Amino acid sequence: MTPIRFLKLLGIYAKIDLAWLVRDTKYALAAMSADMISNLSAVSAVFLIAIRFDGIGGMSSDEVLFMMAYSTLVTGLFIMFGNNNNIHISRVIGRGQLEHMFIQPVPLHVQLMTCGFGPFTGGGNFLVGMGLLFISLQRLSLQVTPMWVLALCSYLFATMTIIVARAYLVSTIAFYSPVAAEEISTVAIEGTWMLSTFPLSGMPRAIQLSLITILPEGLMAWFPAMALLGRPPLLGACYPLIFAMLLAAVAAVAFKKGMKYYVTKGSNRYLPYGFRR
Repeated sequence: MTPIRFLKLLGIYAKIDLAWLVRDTKYALAAMSADMISNLSAVSAVFLIAIRFDGIGGMSSDEVLFMMAYSTLVTGLFIMFGNNNNIHISRVIGRGQLEHMFIQPVPLHVQLMTCGFGPFTGGGNFLVGMGLLFISLQRLSLQVTPMWVLALCSYLFATMTIIVARAYLVSTIAFYSPVAAEEISTVAIEGTWMLSTFPLSGMPRAIQLSLITILPEGLMAWFPAMALLGRPPLLGACYPLIFAMLLAAVAAVAFKKGMKYYVTKGSNRYLPYGFRR
């Protein structure tokens, strides 16, 4: 699979996304607005608390705003590249729909990387995140250098890797128990958002450690934001990248093992809804 072919596939799914927007513009705009309002509500609640109490846990209100901007960027990237259950992979596995991808003349991993691309209907949160990032940088008077931008992109990539790897890791259960585990990736992902938007700076070290190791919610926004602000907590600035690589490796091994079981035993369940036909 060449890079040009990969970009062409992204272009095809971008056209599909645009066609949906043009076909039912009112519904698409309503869905986009709902996503943006929902995300802004989640991040604004924490920011308003920070304003009311002049910061949270040693972070100023402007630093909290920067953290909220990072969280919104992550949400925007998730929606932009995960529009087709390619990250909520347990749905595809649990519904017996993986065979749809087996018969395509494109490697499975390439399909999963491209089929969720929706820049037109899924880019709203990313644009909001960019706006919040610009405002927070202005208020913090933070010097933005090429190395800082590279660090921002690296942390965003690491955060997305952690989200996807954990979703795929828990989704391996759907190979063995498709009905019970159909929505397990949704539970794992939504559980991440609930804690990821809250600053952990004022919490005891034991809680901080547990939320960047056992449960990586602290790596979704708090840890990268602190590192980008020049104050990396606990285990050092490179820790999110190392954790992302280790979790991705474990998820890859587990998913491959689940795939072997799936192609040997097959699936006794098929649901036609929720899939482009």
